[in-house]
Amino acid sequence: MIVFVVVFFPLASVVAPIDPAKIEIKEIGLAPGPGHLLGTDLTGRDVWSRVIYGGRVSMSVGIVAVALYITIGTILGSVSGYYGGRTDALIMRVTDTVMAFPTLIILITIVSFIGPGIFNSMLAIGLIGWTGVARLVRSLILSIREMDYVMAAHAVGVEQKWIIMRHILPNVVAPITVAASFGIAGAILTEAGLSFLGLGVQVPIPSWGNMLNEAQNISIIEDMPWFWVPPGLMITICVLSINFIGDGLRDALDPRMTLD
Repeated sequence: MIVFVVVFFPLASVVAPIDPAKIEIKEIGLAPGPGHLLGTDLTGRDVWSRVIYGGRVSMSVGIVAVALYITIGTILGSVSGYYGGRTDALIMRVTDTVMAFPTLIILITIVSFIGPGIFNSMLAIGLIGWTGVARLVRSLILSIREMDYVMAAHAVGVEQKWIIMRHILPNVVAPITVAASFGIAGAILTEAGLSFLGLGVQVPIPSWGNMLNEAQNISIIEDMPWFWVPPGLMITICVLSINFIGDGLRDALDPRMTLD
């Protein structure tokens, strides 16, 4: 499914030739049919095109945000776990402080200050999601730094930054990869939540979240399911697919897993 999504969404202009922002007054609220595969919304925009283009936006936000917080978390976790002492205590107390606040509340606060939008959503999610990665990397490095090959590198005078980069970090790539796969799914859901609240991607740029935002009226939910079912279904399918990949990676890369 993810391969299909990765291949399908870049071809949005081919599979969805109708401009997702194009407004047709005479075609407002049309049910699915030959001219509009998934119907139109309350401004006459083609729902099929908006689902396809919205998928590109939602997936992009998820991937970029996760890449940002994986980088931040890996750097802070590496420094904290390797150097220990006051450095470790300081970084972990900052991490605990960030984790103590509800994520959605912090995101709403950040977006309120910097403004809504695609890049601001990426930045906000990336600045908040690093805490779990930092704690994961720290816990792994605390054990790896005591290994014989790390002690040998110390003994021959290898610089500390090279010990971290060449001898320690390669051994935490597998857990980070698993965390990233789960993180993308979480970031997609977070972006959808922000856009649903009107604080994420702004119209006319489509995203699955702001498409759901347009279906808050009970009459739309009951009488026009093509407004909200397609984006909701795509969120569900993509998040489930990414989570299944994360489970598979965890089983494949976990050295404690053995074959029967």
